[in-house]
Amino acid sequence: MKTMVIRASMLAALVTGISFVSAQEVSTSMRDYLAPEKSSRNVFEDPKGESPAFDGIKVSVGGDFALQFQGLDHSTKAPSLGVVTGTTTPNTLQVMGKDFNLPTANLDVNAYLAKGLKMHLRTYLSARHHNEAWVKGGYIQVDNLDFIKEGFAADIMKYARVKVGMDEINYGDTHFRRTDNAKAINNPFVGNYIMDSFTTEAFGEAYGFYKNFIGMVGVSNGKLNQTPVKGTSWNSPSVYAKIGYDKQISQDLRVRLTGSFIQTNGLTTGGNLYSADRAGSRYYYVLLTQNDLMGMNNQSTGRFNPGFKKVQAVQVNPFIKYQGLEFFGVYEYVSGNKASGLTERTTDGAYTQLGAELLYRFGGAEQFYFGGRYNSVSGKDDEVSAERKIDRFNLGGGWFMTKNVLAKVEYVNQKYNDDAVWGATSALRGGKFNGIMFEATIGF
Repeated sequence: MKTMVIRASMLAALVTGISFVSAQEVSTSMRDYLAPEKSSRNVFEDPKGESPAFDGIKVSVGGDFALQFQGLDHSTKAPSLGVVTGTTTPNTLQVMGKDFNLPTANLDVNAYLAKGLKMHLRTYLSARHHNEAWVKGGYIQVDNLDFIKEGFAADIMKYARVKVGMDEINYGDTHFRRTDNAKAINNPFVGNYIMDSFTTEAFGEAYGFYKNFIGMVGVSNGKLNQTPVKGTSWNSPSVYAKIGYDKQISQDLRVRLTGSFIQTNGLTTGGNLYSADRAGSRYYYVLLTQNDLMGMNNQSTGRFNPGFKKVQAVQVNPFIKYQGLEFFGVYEYVSGNKASGLTERTTDGAYTQLGAELLYRFGGAEQFYFGGRYNSVSGKDDEVSAERKIDRFNLGGGWFMTKNVLAKVEYVNQKYNDDAVWGATSALRGGKFNGIMFEATIGF
């Protein structure tokens, strides 16, 4: 009942455009510091600056709401989809209609616990893969050590940060612009990238900031579901790092370039990098058959997970903004072994992902934008497998009705190559989906 009330309240805010104000008396600068991801677009890592003064614990409550209208069609060139399990009925693609999707909602709690010490906690109130509310994750971020002793390690902490938690790890820059369940206000399009590098694990990260350079090293336990039980394999940590340069060169021009690397280990841990988003994709039910829908609905339709274990991945992200023109790029290369249980294949496989977004923002406060995104994935499961290839093109635009409310529309077209590598009865073989998506979202 409580969840239904929350959803109804957030829907009313979306329709009427009413802004929510927390009951906490928190200054604008403090709210900016407490925000887990800044409400302003094109902010990646939290900027490193002087920590706000501390005069007692401050708490900020916020949330997100997202609703889509989906109008997609799909088709396949697969020669045979088999029969419906347990019957003699031919297995066919589900008939797609045009209607609203189930809305998604988040709840954020952020606290300022001491000077330079903040906490973030996010709960998914409604998600595609979970009907009940559940905690996505959270972290503690340390930018100052005055809570130990005033001035303690001040010369170091002027440039350093420590972040510890059970939340998304900082691999690549795409996770800053992606939709996180209902948090869709920083994503200029409706869907995320085809290979969606996003995982929530127990982690620790150490940062260094110097002038316009940023460096980060991190370690996680490689697990999506946490348990100390060793089981039939081992507990193997994952290590990752990022280095980058980000400078506002002039009033009109900003340039950012980052490179990230991750190494996961073990055959029962470390395989979550492209499969851990349990909130679900935005292109619902595409290329699913009647057989696919007999069990649990697949929450990752429209995405691709290479399914590697012992993964090595590199992601490079350029970002350039000149006046209203904005470019964001993705080059990602991942290799690993597509092991079955504890049995490894004799050779490794590899996939390459390319992405390019070009946007033009305009209006007095750049409240309008339009643009396109191209995204492709290609590669092999191992040296002897045939190549898989997926291409997607998005064309769309949006309107920030207020700084907290965004309405967007896009046309999407995604195609899979026609090859038996997808499976004899897989609708992905020569599969295609395309159509129009509308999305409205609130973030506060």
